[in-house]
Amino acid sequence: MSDKENKPLNKIIRDNTGSKKFKVFVKDQSTGNIKTVRFGDPNMKIKKSNPKRRKSFRARHRCATAKDKCTARYWSCRKW
Repeated sequence: MSDKENKPLNKIIRDNTGSKKFKVFVKDQSTGNIKTVRFGDPNMKIKKSNPKRRKSFRARHRCATAKDKCTARYWSCRKW
């Protein structure tokens, strides 16, 4: 069994590699493999409590159409 198979699927966790802020393990529907999706800038703060920033972020990333769990856009929008 690989290390990824023991990880919780579809749960956002902190990424400790330093390249991104968060990561999530997802099962790719097309291949059946477990993928790691990393997202978020580690040097930026999320200020989602500000309604104007939240609305702007969701519009900029087209969050209403983000449906694929294997993309960073989906998880970033979900976090917001």
